[in-house]
Amino acid sequence: MSNALGLEVKTIVETPPEEVERVKEWINTDEYKEKNFARQALVINPAHACQPLGAQLAAHGFEGTLPFVHGSQGCASYYRSTLNRHFREPAPAVSDAMTEDGAVFGGQNNLHEGLENAYAIYKPKMIAVFTSCMPEVIGDDLTAFIKNAKQKGFVPKEMPVPYANTPSFSGTHINGYDSMLLSILQNLTEGKQIEGRCTGKLNLIPGCDFNTGDYREYKRILEAFGIPYTVLADISDSFDSPCDGNYHLYAGGTKLDDAADSINCKATIAIGSYSTAKTFGWVKDNFSGKHASLPMPMGIEKTDAFIMKVAELFGKDVPASLKNERGRAVDAITDSHQYIHGKKFAVYGDPDYLMGYVSFLLEVGARPHHILCSRGNKKVEKDLQALLDGSPFGQGCKIYMNKDLWHLRSLLMTDPVDGIIGDSHGKFAARDAKVPLFRFGFPIFDRVNKHRYPLIGYQGAINMMTEICNKFIDIKDDTCEDRLFELMR
Repeated sequence: MSNALGLEVKTIVETPPEEVERVKEWINTDEYKEKNFARQALVINPAHACQPLGAQLAAHGFEGTLPFVHGSQGCASYYRSTLNRHFREPAPAVSDAMTEDGAVFGGQNNLHEGLENAYAIYKPKMIAVFTSCMPEVIGDDLTAFIKNAKQKGFVPKEMPVPYANTPSFSGTHINGYDSMLLSILQNLTEGKQIEGRCTGKLNLIPGCDFNTGDYREYKRILEAFGIPYTVLADISDSFDSPCDGNYHLYAGGTKLDDAADSINCKATIAIGSYSTAKTFGWVKDNFSGKHASLPMPMGIEKTDAFIMKVAELFGKDVPASLKNERGRAVDAITDSHQYIHGKKFAVYGDPDYLMGYVSFLLEVGARPHHILCSRGNKKVEKDLQALLDGSPFGQGCKIYMNKDLWHLRSLLMTDPVDGIIGDSHGKFAARDAKVPLFRFGFPIFDRVNKHRYPLIGYQGAINMMTEICNKFIDIKDDTCEDRLFELMR
């Protein structure tokens, strides 16, 4: 068949409905699962974002800081829109809009013009520069570019302009967060260490956590101890500020002076050994005082470890208010554990979140049956396995490293579970498997205010337990026979 121009036209062949149904059934089989897990080059629906997005989150955690993307405008829009949809708050950032000429001749002119305009228009106290793919591929030298920008007067010489190399084609958002946080601390603390000076403060590094409620919970716990602290970096007001009728470009964030003086601290605690590995390594070598790295305090055991470490570092007794909170959390779990005990879960997310989910599930008698990490290493796998080996509820549970959410779908269809824990991207697999998705982590696009209530601490344990158990009770009410529709559950 040919058209009026004499060119060959390929006819459209429609797939017969019976073939569509056959394939729909086939992708739920063990045979397809085997083929799915054999793929290597293709990634389908990964459970992570790219490095620059994490870098932007870190930048938002400091007072008066303007995130600056050295790269294409489209990339900057992705980072901003992802944060905007998760927090439902503005995520202001600028880009120097590199295009084809920048790819050929380098991006210094773009960077200089962008820095000049950003400083003149937005009046930031600090500009945090991070890269997307294009400048990383061509090898732009940001050290020289920023030095030249200050020499030529595009930005004041005294203005802090930290930068991080954050190629999107390697690592994930947690690596970008780590690189940007490290650069900011190196820049702000340079020359600020004073022999014999101690601020008496605790530096708390919360890690790459997109839950503003967690930051507030950390601060509330430390205030209960009466301990002065500096959060590095604090996004709690940046993405959860009051609505007062005015737009605040720089809402919240750690004071730059406090961050600069953090090098003279009494102690530093880094939460999440995977999302702040480089930063914590540098802090141990350069900051005064004692240092500790702890897992996210999800559940009773991990929260106990965090609180006892704070008490140890500052020689304080645990406040009665926190002891009472612990008792209430244990009581809440005791009252509701029967609704979750023995149930099987699939969990996915960042390594630090996974450690928290798995630890919490094991201590309440549930089984993290499928544990999927889309970017991890042997250490992550070893640490997760140690959690499983330490509990009778971990027997038979399996870890899947460097797998995506299409792999997860195969697992759900061939080896079913009762529930899934992870971000919004898992809703499609959950729908196909007809099991509930408990939306914890990042990003959460399809529910509101999830980032506002804590998952860490004793209150976080109550929150997670309440949400999970009540959903299972809802399902019981929605599906049971009329004669079993009880007032008491």
